[in-house]
Amino acid sequence: MNFSIVITGAPYSTQAPYSAWRFAKAALENGHNIYRVFLHGDGVLCASNLHTSAQDELNINQLWNDLAKQHKLDIVVCITSALKRGLLDEAESKRHNKKHFNVSPLMELSGLGQLVDAVNHSDRLITFGN
Repeated sequence: MNFSIVITGAPYSTQAPYSAWRFAKAALENGHNIYRVFLHGDGVLCASNLHTSAQDELNINQLWNDLAKQHKLDIVVCITSALKRGLLDEAESKRHNKKHFNVSPLMELSGLGQLVDAVNHSDRLITFGN
């Protein structure tokens, strides 16, 4: 089965990103495909490379980065949600004359068209959020 996942809940204030990660990991281990992961709303906070967890907590951001790297996942970060929350990739930081950027290089800033594309190419769209 071909899945796409939407995450709208923030890491550490909701279970959404961790539940989505567990679902994606289980689906991949059982031979299914993840077409795309789309981060929207507060879910875009999963894309920050600057997030640091306490030593006794799971690092949700790192879990997603590791899964993306291991399975070559297409993780798209809603550009509008990201910019509103201070998340920039290198190109957007230059475009907005900012000195720094913080979006994981394993993730891509893009628009809602990527979500529509995911719906069209997936058997199921699963949403995790509040």
